[in-house]
Amino acid sequence: MSEVALLATPLFWLTVTLGVFEAFDTASKRSGRHPLCHPVLWATPVLIALLLTTGTPYATYRTATLPLSFLLGPAVVGLAVPIWAERLRIRRLALPIALALGAGAVTSIVSAVGILALFGAPAEILASIAPRATTTPVAMSIAGQLGGIPALAAVIVLFAGVVGAMAGTPLLNALRIRDYRARGLAMGVAAHGIGAARAFQVDATAGAMASLGMALNAVMTATLLSIVALSI
Repeated sequence: MSEVALLATPLFWLTVTLGVFEAFDTASKRSGRHPLCHPVLWATPVLIALLLTTGTPYATYRTATLPLSFLLGPAVVGLAVPIWAERLRIRRLALPIALALGAGAVTSIVSAVGILALFGAPAEILASIAPRATTTPVAMSIAGQLGGIPALAAVIVLFAGVVGAMAGTPLLNALRIRDYRARGLAMGVAAHGIGAARAFQVDATAGAMASLGMALNAVMTATLLSIVALSI
């Protein structure tokens, strides 16, 4: 098989993607999950560099990694399992969770849009960053409704998730927040799925609350920004 044919083989890029991520995840484990060793932080630019070096179109790569994209659906649904396991605790904390969720969603939108607005960013950029704390599909849909750039919204969401996962634990430690329920909810609201994955590495309860925060924040942010979209 020629080199060109090999690069066009779906199994090749699927294997490369899994191998690169596993390599950096192993490095992250050996570093004690140091914030600067987050696997997504390093695997993403390495894969981009490989695609550019080999001249592989993104469409080819996307097709090759469709199985991973498909598995995201079951993975997200699977997050309901730890939430269900914590249902009694969540029910008792319904009011504090609702208040924290509202504060987190509003703060996320206002802070991001407000800072860029002060620097004179155009409306389409503001619309693209507004849903930064939601999941990628939700952010892309909302950005489109607001007149933003869905592709840019997806990049911003990824960046926000990685930064949140990297900085979340050190920041919460510095603030001396020891309650894993609060820590997990904060990670899920601020850093969606990537933050939830990091929370699970720290504690099961934190992971469950992060999953809840991710899901509820997506709904809350989508609701708030959809209202804004309808009023434009």
